[in-house]
Amino acid sequence: MVQIKKLLKYIGLGLICCSLIIACGGNPSNQNTSNGSSSENGRISIGTTLKARTLDPADSYETAGLNLIYNIAESLYTYTLGTTELVPLLAEDMPTISDDGLVYKIPLRQGVTFHDDTPFNAEAMKFSLDRFMQNGGKPSFLLSDTIREIQVTGEYELTITLYKPFSAFTALLAFPGACAVSPQNYTIGEGEFKPSELIGTGPYKLSAFNSDSVSLEVFENYWGEKPVNKGIDIQIYAGNSANLYNSFLTNAIDVAYQTFAPEQITTLLKESENGAFNVIEGSGTVVSYMVLNRNQPPLDQLNVRKAIALLMNRSLMIERVLQGQSEPLYSLIPTVFDSYQPVFQTENENDNIQQAKQLLTGAGYSPSNPAVVEVWYPSASKTRSGVASTLKAIADQQLEGIIQFVPSGVESATAFSNLGKGIYSSFLGDWYPDFLDADNYIQPFLQCVQGNETEGCLEGGAQTQGSFFYSEKMNELIDQQRQEDDLAKRKAIFIQIQDILAEEVPYIPLWQNKDYAFFHSNIEGVKINPSQQFPFWTIKNN
Repeated sequence: MVQIKKLLKYIGLGLICCSLIIACGGNPSNQNTSNGSSSENGRISIGTTLKARTLDPADSYETAGLNLIYNIAESLYTYTLGTTELVPLLAEDMPTISDDGLVYKIPLRQGVTFHDDTPFNAEAMKFSLDRFMQNGGKPSFLLSDTIREIQVTGEYELTITLYKPFSAFTALLAFPGACAVSPQNYTIGEGEFKPSELIGTGPYKLSAFNSDSVSLEVFENYWGEKPVNKGIDIQIYAGNSANLYNSFLTNAIDVAYQTFAPEQITTLLKESENGAFNVIEGSGTVVSYMVLNRNQPPLDQLNVRKAIALLMNRSLMIERVLQGQSEPLYSLIPTVFDSYQPVFQTENENDNIQQAKQLLTGAGYSPSNPAVVEVWYPSASKTRSGVASTLKAIADQQLEGIIQFVPSGVESATAFSNLGKGIYSSFLGDWYPDFLDADNYIQPFLQCVQGNETEGCLEGGAQTQGSFFYSEKMNELIDQQRQEDDLAKRKAIFIQIQDILAEEVPYIPLWQNKDYAFFHSNIEGVKINPSQQFPFWTIKNN
């Protein structure tokens, strides 16, 4: 479902853009960027605008907090750096799965200790997962909706039974919040959270967690390969990309990561070409899209939804609004997954306008009887406002008034509250994945647990997201792919799902993000993960 934290990101973007004029006015080439800010003690300083609300894994559901948890604590599984390849972490091996797909036996790593010297074992892992589900934090549903029972079947063996088969369950166990925490320092109980503490098993120990800074120390008893640096100092410029921008250019920090405004990134990319500093670019997994409410006219007509899809000039929008810093997306599933199919891509985009006109006139619309579509978006988002304005301009200039788009901003919290009520005819949103599997881009958008052809979706992901899409066939396909372990067969099901998505057009995918990290010339080992988690332990002074 669309979460509050995903919508509130728009607010930060709006604030970023307001401060951008000052930040980009200077000439970065005049700044001294030769040495970076690291001292000879081997610590690394990282700047960000993202502030963690909490460090409690059972309640953290925002990028900032999850990234810190990723570096301090450990889950059963993780991803090979820079890829979507699942590998064991606190698990010793991949799980053994029963023939019916319901029971997962997971061997656990031995010789691991928590930061408070408590030994890690199956009891500790069960405690941590039970706490995640039972304490009632924001992400608790991820596991509680899936897991029926967790049993300790050996000192270093965990057996997890699911309510029903879920082929992406191992990927779900890589969610950073599903990590091990010390049973000696945490309790199970609804609302029992520790937002300013974190005692895990990871390569770093938390030494300070303040409103504007975080400090991490290397955990000397770490079971695995220790970090190549001596510790991490994070400077938080909450919502202020101008300060992040200037701090990086003046060597106050070694590394800058999340979040700059598009104009700032453009300037930094140009300077990096001149050798002022270095940049690494990653293909992100955050997707942006347009929701179309099938219950509101004129979007209750399929031809109108198809016409709007044809009008989406992604290249133009990315160039004008995002300054080229995203990739066109033609499915809800990002391109990092092999099941991605560009179902919204047309053979000849020059014909799109003419086809859109034919669809709209065929639906009974004309300049004297236009199809009027309100395009809602979070009012603080300059990006979404720019997309709505661009779409309006395309229609005004090329469709002779047959369709009229009405851009309409709304405060983010209000948008989240109203989206599932059917108030908006269309909405511009984005999606930050909970776990890296194609299912997480399909089931939360297209599944409907209660509904019918007349009223649409009454309960489920499609209702929550505001499209109210309903399809028995889609529900069947989603259940099938969730139960299918054969990768080739599962991919074939995803292809069918994406074909229906393009045929019915409940959503129009727009772009997927690019991720950037900037760092000075004396720093190396900076890596970007598709999972949005940023590893600290590989970064060092050269």
